[in-house]
Order: sequence, then structure tokens, then C-alpha cells
Amino acid sequence: MPTLSVRNAEMYYEVHGDGRPVVFAHGAGGNAASWWNQIPFFVAHGYRAITFDHRGFGRSACASEDFDPAEFPADLRAILDAEGVERAALVCQSMGGWTGLPAAMTMPERVSGLVLCGTPGGLWTDAVAASFAGIAERVARDGGIVGPGGAALGATYREANPSGAFLYDQLASFNRGLEPGAVGKIAGVRVMPADLEGFATPTLVLSGDEDVLFTPEALASTAESIPGATLERFEHTGHSIYFERPERFNQLVHEFLEANP
Repeated sequence: MPTLSVRNAEMYYEVHGDGRPVVFAHGAGGNAASWWNQIPFFVAHGYRAITFDHRGFGRSACASEDFDPAEFPADLRAILDAEGVERAALVCQSMGGWTGLPAAMTMPERVSGLVLCGTPGGLWTDAVAASFAGIAERVARDGGIVGPGGAALGATYREANPSGAFLYDQLASFNRGLEPGAVGKIAGVRVMPADLEGFATPTLVLSGDEDVLFTPEALASTAESIPGATLERFEHTGHSIYFERPERFNQLVHEFLEANP
């Protein structure tokens, strides 16, 4: 699969299928392999599905000191340029939102639609700030969320699907390139609501009611702050909607992409 040299990193990415391009940007507990429930579905529906490992994750090499979420949009642009993709839809999970929303802001001509799953994408509202500040308290309230999947999966899913939770941890174990705490740098890359004046990229926000990382309140404020955004809520679902509820996730995203060609 292709690799690409970018600023202070080597990016790994994959391309599957032909047709309309859609890029999947994973979260901090994942990598390109995390989208195993999505790629066959979207390829079968005529899409050209592009996955990648964020810098410092999986097979994308990056020193810890060079892990900078501010570089994410440029990393994406390099992949699009390398594949000759002029315009693509972006589907972003958690940390991947720091790729998607800034990319849609800085190069809107390259982004046809944006899906933010369990992520504010760097948007900073009072509710998002409160969500960041309360993560430790919510995790402690849930008994420390020990066991497979941890805080990345909802309690309902962990209890009903221990094998799936185990698989989630196995995929996450591929990420060994960064020092602990490096991902916390995302909190320093912020988009203020006022920065979104004139923002016109069609946007879908997905929220799980059991998400202890980015609360439903935080993601509701995200959708309210992005002009024209639509919010879809998932009951009995945690932070990783794409993993916990792949059938409904795939269908909603497919309908959204078809409605915004």
C-alpha cells in the first residue's frame, strides 16, 4: 500500500474501490484498519474509499515531538494530491475530526461533505470545554472503565459484545509510535464558533448517548454552531458509533453522501 512523505512524517494510506471518493479519518484508539465495517459497504455502493493512519499511528511514522494535530489538514491534502482526488467527502471519528473540520475550513473546494462522529472536530464551545474538563470524572463514575474497549466503547456494547471489545483493543494495539499523552495536543487546536462564519460544507454530526469522552451536550452544541449541520443521536451507544452500530452508521452516512454529491 502507498506511503507518502509529508512534513516530519511518513504517511501510510490505502485506496479501495472506484467511484466517488470518500476519506475515513480514524480516532486516537484506531487506525486505517478500524474501518473494516465501512470499507466493504462503501466500495459495494460505488465509492472510492480512502483510509490512512494519522501521523504517529499504525504504519505512519512520526516522532512524538513531531505529532502536531495542526498538521492533519496538510497531511490529508498531500494524500488527496497524490491520488489525484480533487474533491472528497470526509468521514471523521473523534481525533479524526481535527482533520475534517479544519480541512473543510481551509480548503472547502476539496471537501464535498463532512461527517463528524463522536467529535467536535476542534470546535470550542462552552459545552465542549466542559466535556473535556469532565472526562476524568465521568470515567471514574463508571468505575474507571476497565476491560476491553475502555472509554472508547459504550457500556451497552461492552457488555453485549465482549469479542468486539477485544477486537477494538487489538486494533488499537497497532498504535505504538507516540508517547502517552501526546494525543492531548488536540485540545490546543481550537476552532471558535465565530471562525465558521460563511462555512458552507454540508455537515452531519453523530452522537452516542453513552459517550463519556464527548458528551451528547457537547456534540449538540457542535451541530448548533456549524452552519447548516444536522445532528443524529444514537441510543445505547458510546463513543465509537462506527464500531458499535455499523449498520445504522453506514446507512446514515450513505444517505448523507448521496444527498450531498
